[in-house]
Amino acid sequence: MKVLQVDCANCKTRLSVFLAEASVNSQCAVCGHEFWIEAFPALVKEVAAGQSGETLLDDEESSCFYHPAKKAIRPCDACGRFLCALCDIDVNGEHWCPACFEKGVKKGKKEHLKKENIYYDDIAVSVAIVPLLIFYLTLFTAPIALYIALRHWNTPLSAAPRGRWRFVVAIVFSVLEIAGWATGITMIFVMGT
Repeated sequence: MKVLQVDCANCKTRLSVFLAEASVNSQCAVCGHEFWIEAFPALVKEVAAGQSGETLLDDEESSCFYHPAKKAIRPCDACGRFLCALCDIDVNGEHWCPACFEKGVKKGKKEHLKKENIYYDDIAVSVAIVPLLIFYLTLFTAPIALYIALRHWNTPLSAAPRGRWRFVVAIVFSVLEIAGWATGITMIFVMGT
């Protein structure tokens, strides 16, 4: 059963109306004003995931914005366009049309819609290991790699399972490089005095 939020036409109070069917007669709990709600039929109809769009049979039914020959099952939560089962994109309980979904991905409106991930674990390992080819660079890159690994330890790595072993490798190499530099600099000062 769906819940619809409406404002009373008489006292403007926000009311929650339970929609068991598309046409509902109700009464305001505050002022007692009676009202009638004619809702979009797809609001009360549950749709199974993966269902293909139904063919539009009756002129009384609403059609999909993108597929005029298909029966609309629900409106888009972002723009309100009517959608068939083919166009309905369920995003964590919100239903979006393809255009709003694409806008959400491009503009980064929703964190879980990111197309690309930044793999901080790969960055940390690269910054820790690659400069070993020119050892003097590690004086600068080892602290940077250590910072990246510790700063992003709890950052979600990707949608696919990934272990944190790269962070561990980056931390170990960074600490060894920093210890090597500290030992080398200490040895220079000890030998110099």
